[in-house]
Amino acid sequence: MTKLRPRRIAATALAGLIALGAGLAHAEPPAKTLFSSKANPSAGASQSLGFYSNGCLAGGAELRPDGPNWQVMRLSRNRRYGHPATIALIERIAGEAAQRGVWPGLLIGDISQPRGGPMSSGHASHQVGLDFDVWLQPMPSPRLTQAQRETFPFRSVLKKGTFTVDDRIWDSHYRDLIKIAAEQREVQRIFVNPGIKKKLCETAGRDRGWLAKVRPYYGHDEHFHVRLFCQPGSAGCKPQPATGGGDGCNELGWWFNVALQPPKPGAKPPKPKPPLTLAGMPNACRAVLGAPDKGETAIASGSARGQGADAAYASAFAPAGNAVPLPTPRPLH
Repeated sequence: MTKLRPRRIAATALAGLIALGAGLAHAEPPAKTLFSSKANPSAGASQSLGFYSNGCLAGGAELRPDGPNWQVMRLSRNRRYGHPATIALIERIAGEAAQRGVWPGLLIGDISQPRGGPMSSGHASHQVGLDFDVWLQPMPSPRLTQAQRETFPFRSVLKKGTFTVDDRIWDSHYRDLIKIAAEQREVQRIFVNPGIKKKLCETAGRDRGWLAKVRPYYGHDEHFHVRLFCQPGSAGCKPQPATGGGDGCNELGWWFNVALQPPKPGAKPPKPKPPLTLAGMPNACRAVLGAPDKGETAIASGSARGQGADAAYASAFAPAGNAVPLPTPRPLH
């Protein structure tokens, strides 16, 4: 009988442990399933934990579905939560744009889930409460009912089949709204379609400093995506590298000549990544997932949000509507 050397025994044992760990990770449900099942924020202080595309949100704040200068879309998705700084920023941008006559009201898309984390559809980011989407359509008058907000169609600002902005839709108000958002001190990046970035570069005039924050990216032709810096008090938040200097307009050639070109005939599609699990996320996210609901004690005592002042506040802006139906899938570009 052959004797195994100590080193070989150790190596065999290590390989077994690695295989066991991989098996356990594989058996763990996708994190998107766990986080999308949580209907309420966690108790405790507000913190962004991890990176924008791999993290979670503790103590999330809720954006009211209806405000003086905004409406939240697709309410049944329950993605209107964020860091308090994010919620305050949305309200400030909406108010400033309306006051200056730039935009009558914002249609707000996804922010984050109640506890952040990966979503079941639509985004890789939006996980730490520091991202939000603004539809590139003014809030209509009269306001949309809750039922209408579930089916109100997305609208691209590009000419169909091109990466060129459609001037039958676009005017200076679109540029000025994005500029207002970019000039906020909390904002690190704004993602738009490369065609929109090109239009902004052509029409910005001499005041171009804000353009550095506006970054071209795939899709983003029917909304723009605002991203905040990691906020004070969130020591576990992983920042994104700085955008750098300049207006970024000289980088567009790569997008139109390389990135947006169709794949070569016969090219293999990229292999999809396995779904993110809790094992691959910051350790603190496991605690966030298992924490009690924010305001759970108040709810148990009959003073839940929505039964008093909050309900009255919302009814002051929201039109009467039917029960919210199931959401329609969001088209991906």
